[in-house]
Amino acid sequence: MARKKASDVAVPSGPQANHVAIIMDGNGRWATNRGWPRLVGHRRGAERVREIVQACPSLGVRWLTIYAFSTENWKRSTEEVIGLMSLFGRYIEKEADKLSAQGVRLRFIGGRARLEPRLQDLMAAIEVRTAPNTLLNLTVAINYGGRDELARAAVRMAGDVAAGRLALEDAGEAALAARLDTADMPDPDLVIRTSGEMRTSNFLPWQAAYAEYEFTPTLWPDFTRDNLAAILDRFAGRERRFGGAKA
Repeated sequence: MARKKASDVAVPSGPQANHVAIIMDGNGRWATNRGWPRLVGHRRGAERVREIVQACPSLGVRWLTIYAFSTENWKRSTEEVIGLMSLFGRYIEKEADKLSAQGVRLRFIGGRARLEPRLQDLMAAIEVRTAPNTLLNLTVAINYGGRDELARAAVRMAGDVAAGRLALEDAGEAALAARLDTADMPDPDLVIRTSGEMRTSNFLPWQAAYAEYEFTPTLWPDFTRDNLAAILDRFAGRERRFGGAKA
């Protein structure tokens, strides 16, 4: 199958959200509401990721970042954490061929040291395999926390100053941003949180400083392409001034 490129897809005219970040909330509640184990909801949520990934290019989205597992999620039950980690591994193995054929580049952000070595190996392998792809950049935040990311970046910057690789007067915003997990990515234009919760939950606090936000009551397993398209339409009508005055 021929690999798709960004130039193969017609992008709608008008203002577009080039980078969309999603806090995929509500998997557990979706399952509990039906009397099912929470992991059933997480499996259904993984299927929803596939649909949204496929929809993004035709909606003008070139970067999609999804919040899969936070540094705080380790507080959940051992059964749920083990199940989630197993689900991540199966998703990578199952989707590798499809993502490559679709022209999707997959990468991960977050601290990897706490993850199982096998999962780390799977993550590294699919990152290398899909690196040439350009149709969509899919980033999965796993064991990710914005404060943790900033702390890790600050430590790296301090180390570079101490070693003489970075002058103290150059240790500013640009230097810190260059040491974040997202250093080679554009900042998100739009952050979406599903399930009706109205908080950002330590997700991309630096990068989303001037992003537009949308909170929807829809639980993630029920979030469809049409839901995303409607939110993108509303985004197109917003005026983004980035701290400046209205023209």
